[in-house]
Amino acid sequence: MFTGLVEDIGTVKNISYSKIEIETMLNDISKGDSVAVNGVCLTAVYVNKNIFVADYSPHTDNITTLSKLRQNSKVNLERALKFSSRLGGHIVSGHVDGTAKIEKIELLKEFYKIKFLGRKNILKYCVDKGSIVIDGISLTITSLSCLGFEIFIVPETFNNTIMKFKKVGDKVNVETDILAKYIEKFTRKESGGISLEILKEFMTK
Repeated sequence: MFTGLVEDIGTVKNISYSKIEIETMLNDISKGDSVAVNGVCLTAVYVNKNIFVADYSPHTDNITTLSKLRQNSKVNLERALKFSSRLGGHIVSGHVDGTAKIEKIELLKEFYKIKFLGRKNILKYCVDKGSIVIDGISLTITSLSCLGFEIFIVPETFNNTIMKFKKVGDKVNVETDILAKYIEKFTRKESGGISLEILKEFMTK
């Protein structure tokens, strides 16, 4: 589990099909630890000082932007949440739902407003003022349409994550709020969950 609060900007030292090597300032990563790399939960299979190596599956490759990374690419990094830590962002699993494309970046005083185009499988879990994870960053949706969504980024987040390197047309990893997925599952008719008829019956009692 993660919070969406980026701890370090790492550097890709090497990447090949199914394996990525990253340099980081985080000095307490151990073999077997979970690390969110641009929001993708990966497991460190090898650690040497400030370098760790992780494997990723073909499925992860297909639905994330990991395959777009190259040597010297910058990545957002977050270690897994400890039970003794504060939950400063929101509950993040590190299981990416898909990607979205940056349509517009606008500077408003010190804040950045960024508009994303998203697919239906992502947008159906988005709500106005709801939480969303972009490349591992916990953010809040400020505007929503049938084609995409907008977010504001404060200077602190912008300057200390890879968002400062992004440009229009870039794709980002997206994880929607896991609570929305559970609610959808529990309210499906085929799952025997809550339906409009059940709610009407309950309200008339």
